[in-house]
Amino acid sequence: MRKAIFNLGLFLFSISAIAQAGHILQGVGSVNMSMGGAATGQPLDISGALQWNPASISTFNETILNFDLGIFMSSPTLYSTVPEFDTNGQPTGNIYSGVTNDDRGNSPMPALALVFGKENSRHTFGLSAFGISGFGVTFPESMSNPINMPQDMRGFGRIESDYMLLQIGFTWAYALSDNFSFGIEPTLNFASLELMPNPTANPSEAGYPSTSKVNSTGFGAQFGLFYDSKTGFKAGVSYKSTQSFEDFEFENTYLDNSTGANSFNMDYPAIYSIGLGYSKSDFDLALDYRIVDYENTDGFKKTGWTETFSVSGFGWKNINILSAGVQYKGIDRLPIRLGYTYSDNPIAEEVAFFNIPATAIIKNAFQFGLTYEISKKFELNAMYHHGSSSGKTSGQILNPMFIPNYPPYGAIPGSDVSYDMTTDLVMLGFKYVFNKKSEATSD
Repeated sequence: MRKAIFNLGLFLFSISAIAQAGHILQGVGSVNMSMGGAATGQPLDISGALQWNPASISTFNETILNFDLGIFMSSPTLYSTVPEFDTNGQPTGNIYSGVTNDDRGNSPMPALALVFGKENSRHTFGLSAFGISGFGVTFPESMSNPINMPQDMRGFGRIESDYMLLQIGFTWAYALSDNFSFGIEPTLNFASLELMPNPTANPSEAGYPSTSKVNSTGFGAQFGLFYDSKTGFKAGVSYKSTQSFEDFEFENTYLDNSTGANSFNMDYPAIYSIGLGYSKSDFDLALDYRIVDYENTDGFKKTGWTETFSVSGFGWKNINILSAGVQYKGIDRLPIRLGYTYSDNPIAEEVAFFNIPATAIIKNAFQFGLTYEISKKFELNAMYHHGSSSGKTSGQILNPMFIPNYPPYGAIPGSDVSYDMTTDLVMLGFKYVFNKKSEATSD
């Protein structure tokens, strides 16, 4: 029963957080997503504040509940080219190319947030449950694409991955003055990972195995500072620590029905955020800059083949993320928002092959959203997102048997593997205000 509840929670809150900046969801909820994810220095709603700067929830003087539900659609495509070799192992000059489209389908994406404070207090508290990270592809076995040919024909067959991360946050913010506040958010994380085939396991004569879905728990924290000039200008900084996980313990099944086991550790990277905000008359402006530290994160900092021909890690580089958004409130009871997000690609050309299961790379994303204020207590929110990888991630196909002649990873001359994708998301949500918190503060 506990396992069933655990898996249901993962399904509801993180099944489709699979494609934004690296493997990190660019924003949370309808309002924050429609602002491009920018919220560190401009907390327009509690979901964005809880996700990007825990100190900024001190600006909310009510007890507020947010709930959002979206439908996520992605379209990854996998390309590969291999040279033809004769019986002596020499290239013939012919090449074989193919394309496989993902058939994963659409997925739900919810977000739940609550902020509340004690009357006449400097303290504000928050609780959140967000799907903040993930990747997933389903490329079916194919005789027309070399990379998806069966393993006994030197392909990988069906390539499927499913990684999901649900983060539960417990937030406390304290107003040092009318202008400054700080916040702390301990986090509890639940992750699930499935790979087919499993490149982190040792291959046998039958090839690489498939895995059952396995779970892991992790812990971390987030810290933030927020400044509100009360004249329109706002600023914030936050640090989300590395979320440290237990190893994923895989139970593997090979194509000849033999079994085995292996473990793999994959943490969630530290994120440094700085944000600016400005509010004037009918406009709210937000700009965030983030650094994601993949290069010091288990599961991502290492790459390449082990001595037993398993893959040691993804080998991702650190990335920069820029998020920007504007909200216009000049239409009565109908604020509208536009957002943009830019992200680096963490996957270098030389390790593109190792990252076929994690092709969820979006370079440019555009968002539009609006709110309908039904009453002072109840609002409806809506948002549309479109993202694109803006070109292919590509590199050579790698084979450990080629390492002696083509170090360090054994790149096959004349080969290529590449992937690109687009994403679309439609999200609806509501905000409900229970009661006001006194504007006055005391110790």
